[in-house]
Amino acid sequence: MKPMIFTLVGKDKRGLVDSLAQSVFKLGGNWLGSNLSYMAGHFAGFVEIQLPEDKQAALIEQFSNHPSLSINLVEGSSENVAQTHTVQIDVMGNDKPGIVQELTTILNRFSLNIVKFDSTCDSAPNWGGMLFKAKTLVAIEDGFDLDELRLALESIANDLVVDITTKA
Repeated sequence: MKPMIFTLVGKDKRGLVDSLAQSVFKLGGNWLGSNLSYMAGHFAGFVEIQLPEDKQAALIEQFSNHPSLSINLVEGSSENVAQTHTVQIDVMGNDKPGIVQELTTILNRFSLNIVKFDSTCDSAPNWGGMLFKAKTLVAIEDGFDLDELRLALESIANDLVVDITTKA
């Protein structure tokens, strides 16, 4: 069995994830991992599954029975990319237009690969403005200078708090 990835976007409703999981299970598949979110009244995400190749067409047909969802199924890669180290970068500060672009530009300048990126904007209770929070997992090479990265990220704004944690 090769890994498969399906992406989905559509109007949220109760039981949606259960319905998708049931479809995968009934066809002999295994749900390996997922990242699912509710955003602006819609449900979006992606799921990695293992599924017998002869069942892929049947899964696509079952997924087409979800008229309110746009679902795409693509073949994944079975090769594991070795990553020596990862670090988690937590960023928090006043929201402003372009903050994600500034963060990703710095990560790109350091030639870092983003493994995972989650961000939110919430009301800041003490200020009345919006508070931006991001949690990013990036792959790094041996000997990478985390202090230089931290300084570059903190230079985006005076109020930006950056916390970098090394992962095993």
